[in-house]
Amino acid sequence: MFIQTEATDHPESLKFLPGRTVMASGSADFPNAQSAKRSPLARRLFEIDSVAGVALGPDSIRVTKAPEIDWHIVKPPVLAAIMDHFMGDEPVVLEDQTDDAADPSGEDSEAAAEIRELIETRIRPTAQQAGGDVSFRGYENGVVFLDFEGQAFSLKDGIENMLRHYYPEVEAVRDYRDAMPKPGLNTPEATAIQTLLDDHINPSVAAHGGHIALVDVQEDTVYIRLEGGCQGCGMADVTLKQGIETEIKRVVPKIASVLDVADHAGGTNPYYQPGKDGASPL
Repeated sequence: MFIQTEATDHPESLKFLPGRTVMASGSADFPNAQSAKRSPLARRLFEIDSVAGVALGPDSIRVTKAPEIDWHIVKPPVLAAIMDHFMGDEPVVLEDQTDDAADPSGEDSEAAAEIRELIETRIRPTAQQAGGDVSFRGYENGVVFLDFEGQAFSLKDGIENMLRHYYPEVEAVRDYRDAMPKPGLNTPEATAIQTLLDDHINPSVAAHGGHIALVDVQEDTVYIRLEGGCQGCGMADVTLKQGIETEIKRVVPKIASVLDVADHAGGTNPYYQPGKDGASPL
């Protein structure tokens, strides 16, 4: 059995392609071990200490790891677990059990199921036509957590407006990875960079319909996400290298490189290019 891997738009998530059907229909998201009791495959993966999330698609298994653990440590046991599962001919999902993965909190399960259906039937096809993808990851306290891939993040505001139209109780839509703990954001360097973005860079970028989000700070590398009008802009690389990167290095001299979580020129993820942790500076 040969299992391929495929990069995603986030360094902590990786797709594993076993070369066979994973979900005969639909998809299933398991944001934690407690939500995975209906899936023998997800349960097996959560037995690996560094696995923080599992999402099952028609032909892929998306695994999210803890940010402090490198993929070269996580991949071997994940590959072994997937191979053991399929070689053992076990079911991927136990269909006779209720879907506990619809909402990570276990609350508002009816609303979560309705939101998931709206995303699958109305929103996801539009995202795929735009060259990306979006899937439901959870609903808690008025916040819908989604998994954005590729250009789908540029649709975030529209998705939020649509969900609010049908479900007024929805207060916000967020990338589920933003809710994951990131120790690098609790450092003095991250605080200084966030202040720079809030007070100086984003007010100027907002005039052009854009926004710069701080995703993480790892050692001497800053990861940001270009949102709104910035995403997909042909000048994004120039803006990043000549403007934002220069300002960040001025405020925090120890920073060696600033990376956007999606390369706007080639559509690839710079986290997975050769270099530090699979990344290459812009």
